[in-house]
Amino acid sequence: MSLPKIHPVILCGGSGKRLWPASRKSMPKQFVRFGDDVSLLQQTIRRLEDISCAPPVLLTAHDYRFVVADQTAELGLRGHKLVVEPEPRNTGPAVCAAAELIHAQDHDALVLICPADHLITDVMTFAKAVAAAIPSAARGEIVTFGIRPDRAETGFGYIELASAHAADGLPHPFTRFVEKPDAATAAAMLDSGRYVWNAGIFLASAKTLIAAFGRHAGSLRAIVRRSIREAKTDLDFLRLGPCYGEAPDLSVDYAVMEHEKGTVVPVSIGWNDLGSWRAVWETAKRDAAGVATSGQALAMDCQDTLLTARDDGIQVVGIGLRNIAAIATRDAVLIADLDSTQSVGEAVKELKLRKAAQAEGFRKEFRPWGHYETLALGPRYQVKSIVVKPGGELSLQSHMHRSEHWVVVEGTARVTIGATVSNVAENQSVYIDLGQVHRLANPGKVDLRLIEVQTGAYLGEDDIIRYEDIYARA
Repeated sequence: MSLPKIHPVILCGGSGKRLWPASRKSMPKQFVRFGDDVSLLQQTIRRLEDISCAPPVLLTAHDYRFVVADQTAELGLRGHKLVVEPEPRNTGPAVCAAAELIHAQDHDALVLICPADHLITDVMTFAKAVAAAIPSAARGEIVTFGIRPDRAETGFGYIELASAHAADGLPHPFTRFVEKPDAATAAAMLDSGRYVWNAGIFLASAKTLIAAFGRHAGSLRAIVRRSIREAKTDLDFLRLGPCYGEAPDLSVDYAVMEHEKGTVVPVSIGWNDLGSWRAVWETAKRDAAGVATSGQALAMDCQDTLLTARDDGIQVVGIGLRNIAAIATRDAVLIADLDSTQSVGEAVKELKLRKAAQAEGFRKEFRPWGHYETLALGPRYQVKSIVVKPGGELSLQSHMHRSEHWVVVEGTARVTIGATVSNVAENQSVYIDLGQVHRLANPGKVDLRLIEVQTGAYLGEDDIIRYEDIYARA
């Protein structure tokens, strides 16, 4: 008898607070490249290559849908499903929706839940642990993967094993889920050998998950099922119905896992949730003095320190630092004791209260057609660098409060102004007067780069009237 097929579910939400300023609400950490050529989301997708499974289902928020689409396209991923939540409602509704969608396609399917923002360095051991969990999941159990702790961590939830002698890589009964402990309790739990960290990774059949939600979170499941019935296809995305926002804001642990009997597979897989800059420092390549650098960073007489320059043209220099994280971006700098970086989220909240633009957004903003970056901003002017990828096309639009000057510095632009369409080559410019209907596109095979100078009484991004848009934003 053949075993049921695994259908991975990748959860791509996030608020971007804990690794500020490199990660922000507009670009949470799962989409950020931390010293590698690939993001955490792309690493999550790649590690599935060592598991025999179906193409993944990716659940993300409306604001991140094009980033997810771009990063999956970079990997050449095919056959996957991109599901858009109308608003974030925690992992409970997301997992329930994924299980319902997968069950509708394959009644015997197994569902592997994978957060997109975790680091796993021992991919082969993880793949073997998943394979070992398949028989238990096929029998109707919910199998959780618990990380062997290497320290008394107060920032994670724990799972208590039924025995301190549970073997790594094999399913084992567990007693209970434990909330984040205080320092003394965490130390005692580490010494006992009976606890593993709850990584939020688990394997179960779709029908088992659906039944569990029905038993323990019936109203949540009813709302999710209605949102699926009301779902609409939008380009390559499946948009869940707006009633999804009525679902309770519950984690899958609280909604289901804490009420179910199941098994846990203890593993040592080089796991890290990268939940703080200290965690980034712990996973980074460090010299003999414990110093990790990335980008244009210079450390002199430093010890146990993380120095990071996140943008070209930013030079970071640290002298005589001890146990410090210093992260510089083009518009913000964080300097903190490594042991205090769990509090970065509180700093972001304070920045939001002060209405600091850096709290949630970057000067570089990503769009489905490419990206733009603000170079200069004044009361009646704004200068932007705009990059349009090959085949990219901005919406047909007009502005009520500003005019625009475009200077092409690389590539060729196809510009529509009213009824006139023309090609604007490198070192040429064009002027769009206030109120004129216009469009910018890149018909070439290389990136189109231009400098845009806006002038007017109001320069906000909401001063756009869209008439047509190939990305369904009109």
